[in-house]
Amino acid sequence: MVIRRIATRSSSNDFAPLAAVATAMVSICWGASVAKSLFPVTGPAGTTALRLALAAAILCGVFRVWRKPLDRQMLRAALPYGLALGCMNMLFYFAIQRIPLGIALATEFTGPLAVATFSSRRRIDLAWIGLAIAGLALLVPISASPEAAAAAAPRAIDHALDPAGVLLALAAGVFWGAYILMGKRAGEVLGAAAPAYGMTVAALVALPFGIAQAGMAMIQPHVLAIALVVAIFSSAIPYSLEMFALRRLPTKSFGILTSGEPAVGALTGALLLGEVLPLAKWLGIAAIVGATIGTTLTAGTGAASGEPGNSGAGTKPVGSEA
Repeated sequence: MVIRRIATRSSSNDFAPLAAVATAMVSICWGASVAKSLFPVTGPAGTTALRLALAAAILCGVFRVWRKPLDRQMLRAALPYGLALGCMNMLFYFAIQRIPLGIALATEFTGPLAVATFSSRRRIDLAWIGLAIAGLALLVPISASPEAAAAAAPRAIDHALDPAGVLLALAAGVFWGAYILMGKRAGEVLGAAAPAYGMTVAALVALPFGIAQAGMAMIQPHVLAIALVVAIFSSAIPYSLEMFALRRLPTKSFGILTSGEPAVGALTGALLLGEVLPLAKWLGIAAIVGATIGTTLTAGTGAASGEPGNSGAGTKPVGSEA
């Protein structure tokens, strides 16, 4: 299978992991845009459950997880990793129901940024925290009437964001931070098949909420077809590509590359969803991306030397949030 080869085969081409990360970011953001089309039918919880369940089935088949029975050590690695993955994805989908994709991604990035900065406790990190706070200040709701926003930019997103959407994105960031902390152990114990095990646990976490919200709508043929596309492009392909890249790139390089995801998400939202952002929101996204890159560049000596396992702010051990 192509996905298994991507995730497990080594490559002497230095460009391959860079291309893998870039492709994964575009795939994730495009998949999230398609997922929003299901929200009127299945809601964010139903869409999350469908996506994770279908992605889990794909990845379990690709990696043939039944060949290796689960033991206690594998369960201890997979359960917290999958729990964080499931909660992160569901909260993120609830967030993008209320706020633009790029803004949700930038807000969610505060989770891994906090993990990187607070674990370091160096003075330079205070500057990155300040830059991230400044970026959030530009993103969070401010007073602006819909009429004024429409007059300033008829197709632009209203300056005043839904506060609940921002809080949901921040909560997703908290679980992203937990996902980073749990992801390294999951990768060490479960190897290249970590996405399959984690996705299975995440699907089990999301399914009760999805069934409660969407019910029988989840099994309509056209819904399943769209959800399959979302599962492939938001989970199966990018998670495998990122695992491929992470095993071949220094953590610092991987973190810097993935830091651009909010900008990719904002561009995708503008092109596919009509979520044209005002300048202040773009500046906020840029500030958070800059803080994430800065934190990664000034990470501790281990990360500077390119040792795998030292987390930068943008590091996603085996996948993404969207």
